[in-house]
Amino acid sequence: MFASTMLLLSLIQVAIAAANGFALPSPARAQQNRHAHVRAFGTFRSTILAMTPTPSPSPASVTALRQEIIDLIASSPKGHLDSKFRSTFAKKMEAFAQCDDVDSKDVLFAIGSNVYGTNIAPTSPSKTSPTSKEDESDDPIVDFDYMQQFMRDVFESYGVSPERADICSDVLIESDKRGIDSHGLGRLKPIYCDRMDAGILWPDRPIDVIKETDTTALLDGNLGLGLYIGPHAMEMAIEKAKKHGVGFVAVQNSTHYGIAGYYATMATEAGCIGLTGTNARPSIAPTFGVEPMLGTNPLTFGIPSDDGFPLVIDCATSTNQRGKIEKYAREGVPTPQGAVIDLDGIERTDTEGILRDMVLGKCALTPVGGAGDKMAGYKGYGWATVVELLCTAIQSGPWGEDVCGVDRATGKPKPMPLGHFFLAIDIEALVGLDVFKKNTGDLLRALRASKKSPTGPGRIWTAGEPENDARVERMGQGGMKVPKSLQGNMIKLRDIRPGLKEKYGKLPFE
Repeated sequence: MFASTMLLLSLIQVAIAAANGFALPSPARAQQNRHAHVRAFGTFRSTILAMTPTPSPSPASVTALRQEIIDLIASSPKGHLDSKFRSTFAKKMEAFAQCDDVDSKDVLFAIGSNVYGTNIAPTSPSKTSPTSKEDESDDPIVDFDYMQQFMRDVFESYGVSPERADICSDVLIESDKRGIDSHGLGRLKPIYCDRMDAGILWPDRPIDVIKETDTTALLDGNLGLGLYIGPHAMEMAIEKAKKHGVGFVAVQNSTHYGIAGYYATMATEAGCIGLTGTNARPSIAPTFGVEPMLGTNPLTFGIPSDDGFPLVIDCATSTNQRGKIEKYAREGVPTPQGAVIDLDGIERTDTEGILRDMVLGKCALTPVGGAGDKMAGYKGYGWATVVELLCTAIQSGPWGEDVCGVDRATGKPKPMPLGHFFLAIDIEALVGLDVFKKNTGDLLRALRASKKSPTGPGRIWTAGEPENDARVERMGQGGMKVPKSLQGNMIKLRDIRPGLKEKYGKLPFE
């Protein structure tokens, strides 16, 4: 019985550490802590109470139900091994999650996830979350053309040529149109402007051809904006494909190039199959590792269809990616469990702490499939490695610490020379484009029409469809919502960049 008690306390200690972003003490120290708890409080129930203090203030109804859950935990040190107990626990937690003003950071949610396998979160607005569904509805909607012009003018204020500024702003606004808020306006200031200010990214550099054949090319971006380097490279790959059936272009010394799906869609619009990938600063830990070694490294395909929108699979090879975590920070919500692991092997959820420690190399993203091999995390790890190789082996390019963006010794920013690759395959060289698109559409429609899960949303999507849905919705509403954090970024840029104050004396939300 005592051994079971100690085991459950160990699991709860892990959950609390993960919820708060703390590293676990050494095993010996942890055991001393648990024994000290039991000696000090005398009973297992008292120990649980001491480890899970009630957030203050809390409504009486929340406090009462919370007490019931703690009593339930305390009633069975082996409850985490009993399916009937776990079912009872899950029902209690579901009721707890539906309470008004429940604290989303209450450690009971982390205990439920880590110890009892119940991934339950509050369903009502949390008093600790500054942004809720109701708050989002108050965000102003700004016309896409206005937003693109603003971003274009910002780039030009840094010395980007008008033609390239137009391309850069198009890549970013396309992300917002597709509902990929992590890579659009949200990245204008922190990723592009701040890096140009820091002198680690240059606004208007030449693109040099290092080597070229009829079907291939190696380009050097000279640390210019990846937002204009990427479109140039994919356009070159498409031109080669149209002449010779296939075109492959690799790029060295580039920088962050926005959403990879933009380039895959360039290919589909030209009647080609498109493939692209990029490496990034080290973020993903290898399977069974905890050190960030690989970038989030998207592997992105675009395939034309007669649906009216192409199949585009654009996603990182990590469970989550930094842009999403930055979005969680803007919304004031925790990072989902299992997306981040720290040097002590703890799965972190503290969003602000994660962003800080990722820069310091103290935590890492998990690959698709998660940490370890239980959910086949080695698959995401393998794909991330493939992309890293295609972005560095051809280019003899840097990776890992050499593209982390920070000098670990001084803490100062440093350039991040990234590699990309772009592949275009001309469909007409193999089969009639209309035939191909119909074949693709028939398969995708069959997938969407297949039997739905009775517990699901009642619909099946294919890759690229959610983004098309977002585009239709946002076009229908007349533009994009601009949250307060991004309003602040726009105001700052307007006030400090030359020429913008005169043109944008009053922004739409002011």
